[in-house]
Amino acid sequence: MTAARADGRPMYEHVAERLRGAILSHTLAPGSWIDEQRLCAEYGISRTPLREALKVLATEGLITMRPRRGAYVTEMSARDVTDVYHLLSLLESDAAADVARVASDAQLAELAGLHAQLEQAVDDRERFFALNEAFHMRILEIAGNRWRSQVVVDLRKVMKLNRHHSLFREGRLADSLAEHRALMQALQARDAAQAEALTREHFRNGLSAATVRPGVA
Repeated sequence: MTAARADGRPMYEHVAERLRGAILSHTLAPGSWIDEQRLCAEYGISRTPLREALKVLATEGLITMRPRRGAYVTEMSARDVTDVYHLLSLLESDAAADVARVASDAQLAELAGLHAQLEQAVDDRERFFALNEAFHMRILEIAGNRWRSQVVVDLRKVMKLNRHHSLFREGRLADSLAEHRALMQALQARDAAQAEALTREHFRNGLSAATVRPGVA
């Protein structure tokens, strides 16, 4: 029987949540080996919930299991980054087009409010990151395809493993904000084709900023 916490959730879910946080914050760096013995001691748990948690994270793409070598935090190659951005571009541009067609006035006003907060957070990188993701995810929620949303959630988790996040590049944060501004205008004009095209351009630019170039750390 799987051990559970007081809230009724299985122990491994709590362990997975804690490990996921450590991975996405890069406390556990991409490429690092998961020291199961150390983590069990640190978390005060047995190997069973830890290994179940590792299976969950492997399914999400955050952990890579290597035969006879154990578990490692997934490390993104340049090809991985390109592939993830390609899929996000397809899925999120499709969602933006749907929002331009079907969103209510109240939903568009909500997106405009999120964008206004984004404008104000330009000097606070961590807050900008959080609001940026909230803006993108709200577009997906309004578009209303839960399967598309789930795929994007998983892809965005994996994207955070990239050591060279696009918004870290000099000038990219301001450019991203300008791209969001144009997208917001297309959504408010209910121009589905323009919303789709601008979202694709947004991801093309993000990929260009996130891709490691020779001699660039």
